[in-house]
Amino acid sequence: MSKHKFILTIAGHDPSGGAGITSDIKAFEAHGVYALSVCTAVTVQNDIKFKSCSWVTTDIVMAQIDILFEQFEILVVKIGIIESWQSLLLVLEKLHAHNPEIKVVLDPILTASAGFDFHSNEEQSVLDNIWQLCYIITPNYDEIQNLYPEMTIEETLNHISNLTNVYLKGGHRAYKKGWDELYHSSIVVVNIPPNTAEVFEKHGSGCVFSSALASNIALEIELEDACRNAKLYTEQFLNSHTSLLGIHHKTVLT
Repeated sequence: MSKHKFILTIAGHDPSGGAGITSDIKAFEAHGVYALSVCTAVTVQNDIKFKSCSWVTTDIVMAQIDILFEQFEILVVKIGIIESWQSLLLVLEKLHAHNPEIKVVLDPILTASAGFDFHSNEEQSVLDNIWQLCYIITPNYDEIQNLYPEMTIEETLNHISNLTNVYLKGGHRAYKKGWDELYHSSIVVVNIPPNTAEVFEKHGSGCVFSSALASNIALEIELEDACRNAKLYTEQFLNSHTSLLGIHHKTVLT
């Protein structure tokens, strides 16, 4: 297995396969990287309804991480839902202890698309430490507004982009819908337009984008190109079917 590039997802289990670790694995494999996974939660949901979430204890999450690093060289990790900001910080510190050069793609999921709140605002004191341990975060417009409610979107982006790279997804924005923005290297802002005029909404689309981006990074593609590739892959996923569940097609990167 030494010829494989290994990539790790740390996320919840969605029985419908539309989001979480199952969706991440599909996206990883479509990009030709070998998928490893750590389960953080077991959810009771499908593509339209979210009933409950049972969290895996932080100790068990840590143990899953430890045993994978014993066997595999992991350079890139994608993180989805974790029980709390404090637990997320512990996970990030664990990853960096195993590999100080680890690149973490964090999808800061606050609410499930089927309706469920994962994080409360009372835990924001640890956010700055979290961003500094990530390579890039991928919030949408709703999430960026809720990370620091006392700040404007512009103030929040300025604050976070001084600590890490930010890919702001534009699917929820009120104007120029579908236009994304990449903030990287503290000073660079790149507008990334949509490649198609219309897409079909999908359950778990945020998971798909962050996993596609992590795959591109694992394949050592430069960040701006990695973001454009991930956006195109996600749009193809969105338009792969008219229902809320999409299809992952193998991709060839140039």
